[in-house]
Amino acid sequence: MIDETREDRLIETFATLADTLVAGYDVVELLQTLVESCAGLFDIAAAGILLADENGELEVVASTSEASRLVEVMQLSARAGPCVECFITGSVVSLPDVEDSPLAWRRFRDSAREQGFAAVHAIPLRLRETTIGALNLLSTVPGALRQQDVRAAQALADVATIGILQERTLRESNSVREQLTIALNSRVLIEQAKGVISHSRGVSMEDAFALLRNHARSNHLLLSQVAQGLVDQTLVI
Repeated sequence: MIDETREDRLIETFATLADTLVAGYDVVELLQTLVESCAGLFDIAAAGILLADENGELEVVASTSEASRLVEVMQLSARAGPCVECFITGSVVSLPDVEDSPLAWRRFRDSAREQGFAAVHAIPLRLRETTIGALNLLSTVPGALRQQDVRAAQALADVATIGILQERTLRESNSVREQLTIALNSRVLIEQAKGVISHSRGVSMEDAFALLRNHARSNHLLLSQVAQGLVDQTLVI
């Protein structure tokens, strides 16, 4: 059997993302696929995505681990860090060593240290002049990403962005806001559902999310539909 190359896996990832973009697709599932793919493709330990709500405030919508979520949430609470800078500028922001963080990012630096992350690279989710969020790639060891990895990550982020917005929504700001609001509201429901499963099953939040996602996939349902049922107590998994 011929070993699968990194290029093969990258092509497969693009194909998977494209397959996800079907009628009625789940935005959160799309972004979760993206972060998990990045964690497998690049030399990183974790990945996460933040989207801006209608007020321009960034919120976490997908991540590969609870640890990466904690770092991202700290970035938001501090209103400073690579991801926030990336969103504001619409450009890649790389921090090969968190110890080199500027003073204004000290709360982010301290949180990254606590969670064991040593480097962070933020990739904008953008289409033309519109930036809707950022993809965070986190590593446990200092060092810069290879330029080809940065380009590949940007291309994957671009595909996801197109999937959320689509070209026609750029001309219809209400539609853009609606798409983002749906994604963010879905994530709130999913977080609540994870708590329900974690409490009832006595499992971690990550295992709870895996159970939630597997149920949705097995029954051809949207993550948000399953989450709503769990929160409303009309569904048990």
